[in-house]
Amino acid sequence: MISANPRIAQPAASVDSRGDWRTLWRGAVTDPHELLRLLGLEALSAQLPADAAGFPLRVPRGFIARMRPGDAEDPLLRQVLPLQAETAVVEGFGVDAVGDAAARSGRGVLQKYQGRALLVATGSCAVHCRYCFRRHYPYAEDSAAANAWSAALEAIDADASVDEVILSGGDPLSLSTAKLAELGQRLLARPQVRRLRIHTRLPVVLPERVDAEFVQWLSNLPLQKVVVIHANHAQEFDASVTEALSGLRSAGATVLNQAVLLRGINDSTQAQVDLAEASFAAGALPYYLHQLDRVQGAAHFEVDLAHALQIESELRARLPGYLVPKLVREAAGAASKLPLALTPET
Repeated sequence: MISANPRIAQPAASVDSRGDWRTLWRGAVTDPHELLRLLGLEALSAQLPADAAGFPLRVPRGFIARMRPGDAEDPLLRQVLPLQAETAVVEGFGVDAVGDAAARSGRGVLQKYQGRALLVATGSCAVHCRYCFRRHYPYAEDSAAANAWSAALEAIDADASVDEVILSGGDPLSLSTAKLAELGQRLLARPQVRRLRIHTRLPVVLPERVDAEFVQWLSNLPLQKVVVIHANHAQEFDASVTEALSGLRSAGATVLNQAVLLRGINDSTQAQVDLAEASFAAGALPYYLHQLDRVQGAAHFEVDLAHALQIESELRARLPGYLVPKLVREAAGAASKLPLALTPET
């Protein structure tokens, strides 16, 4: 049992040798035309929607460096480049694809599953993925980090069954380490909380975020720690990502990867084999492969269910079981993620 309010020494701020992540964040590309110029793809400018389809572009330059210049079908580019297809109104695609509104139980708190509380820590993220299921979420009025996490913690206190707190967003690693430490300290005053899970894309798109200060804080936090990263393609992994994941693991975190099945990006068996092997080699165990959440603006990414099931079957034939991610869909109101083989469609 973790004692209440243990004192944990917080490290002094430090700048990682790879560069300060805040400076790199501020240098992200936010103009689609600049992104296309950097890649020698100015001809694609005609495909850009007005006003980035209401969801601004943001992508770190280090992530751009992993894209293939001159390749309009590059799988990393396609995840972040706004397209006119996002403006299409498609039946069945809405602004709240997974029932977040109905699951709100407090300021920035979602409770969908037994024993777990998800804190929408912030709306900020270092990269804006075009298929993001929370691209329409009302972050301005519903951030768990507001007021020193007080309202969010009150919601957790109201449910004694909660023993795992999940940080999501946006991206919780958008917050400073000091802000995360504030939450960690307050969670330690709640002995029913045993696990802290962090869902984050930053170790992949901005690996410099996993700096010495963050690793020391995570190392000193006496909770069970799980970090779920998000990478969709093997090309997203490079030496800097492997270094970041090594830092997370050295801090005592279990590191998992979840991906989204995306048309034209990773919707082949070979792409999924490569992703699983690259993820594991970098230090993250494959966890979930999500069927696309049907959010407005993302219909052009959807993969047919029959094709998704075929990929899953072929993965099981080609990979050891521990490298095969669970193929799932999130459904509003369901008590858990749904294995696709058990959904009504099959």
